Amino acid sequence: MSHDFTETIFGDETPRRAPRTRREVQQRRRRKKPRRGRRLLAVILAVGLIGGAAYGAWTVLGPAVSGLFGGSESGDVDFAGPGEGEVEVVVKQGDTGEVIASSLRDAGVTKTRTAYLDAAAADPTSAAKIQPGTYMMLKGMTGADAFLLLVDPANRLASRVTIREGLWKNETFAALSKATGVPVAEYTKAAKDTKALGLPAVAKGDIEGWLFPASYEFDDKTTAAAQLKQMVGLTVAALKEADVPEKSWERTLTIASIVEGEVSGDADRGKVARVVLNRLQGGPPSYGLLQMDSTVHYAAQQRGKAGTTDAQRNSDSPYNTYKVQGLPPGPIGNPGKASIEAAANPADGDWVFFVTVDPSTGETKFASTSAEHERNVKEFQQWCSDHPGKC
Repeated sequence: MSHDFTETIFGDETPRRAPRTRREVQQRRRRKKPRRGRRLLAVILAVGLIGGAAYGAWTVLGPAVSGLFGGSESGDVDFAGPGEGEVEVVVKQGDTGEVIASSLRDAGVTKTRTAYLDAAAADPTSAAKIQPGTYMMLKGMTGADAFLLLVDPANRLASRVTIREGLWKNETFAALSKATGVPVAEYTKAAKDTKALGLPAVAKGDIEGWLFPASYEFDDKTTAAAQLKQMVGLTVAALKEADVPEKSWERTLTIASIVEGEVSGDADRGKVARVVLNRLQGGPPSYGLLQMDSTVHYAAQQRGKAGTTDAQRNSDSPYNTYKVQGLPPGPIGNPGKASIEAAANPADGDWVFFVTVDPSTGETKFASTSAEHERNVKEFQQWCSDHPGKC
């Protein structure tokens, strides 16, 4: 008995008669095989196309994506080292580890950013202490070697020099020259071009007093003029910070330089500034004479003595405040920030005398009367008697 019915195959909605004989069944099977083969081939081709597109995309984008995470195209993030050739790398104030890593990679020092960042992450305490400056490095260094070079401040190319408070300009030039190798003559020459240095007009063309005492780092490309200009700029900044009007800058620096030359401790600076102002008022005991040994020492260009000689106090130098009333023509050295602030904001008091009774410690005593001052002077004289050659 035969049955008539229809079937749907692979979504084919066309009704078809079921095969009735073995021959028809075999023919039906032979027709189905090619259909399955074509579909399998289509699937393989689709997968191949997707895989090929992915490979092509990674070939183009892979290095960029890898670079974002510090990797390299080959997956090798570090050079073998130790490196060769020379290249200067500058670490600027405020540079983060990320910035430093980029600078090293871009200069060819390290292969990737990761090479440096991994080394820095292993020692964050040292990484935080890396100082600004210019470093001479090799191309092709390992990240660890590059890190070790940067954490040692001795590897900076910049010369570090500390200019202490109270130095005269010629002493400052000598100190700068010793540290940088720039001849003293170049500083002397540069100091004459006051416009290029930004020296204010109130300085009257003399750089004395305007070379701010501080620690500086100058590389071998920094000229004498550039160095002096930076120091002048810091002095101007200190005067502004102390709220000194521009018209009073030179006067304030002159008083500050006397303060710097007379004291050795911060506690007395405001008092010495007040003594200077009290004496300038013209009353007793000096009637307008400052009578400061520091100004006489400047006139004689003499260091290391606690007192002055009769000849020095009788000299005709405009800096001899034992003979010339009022302030000297200008600063007698380069005062630091503390002395500038003392001159701008002196202590309150009626002192007109002071004497350092112990030059070895800087102990200074202040007095408002002659009798009190005489007792302090005797104490100083005793110290001189106990220390021959020091006064």
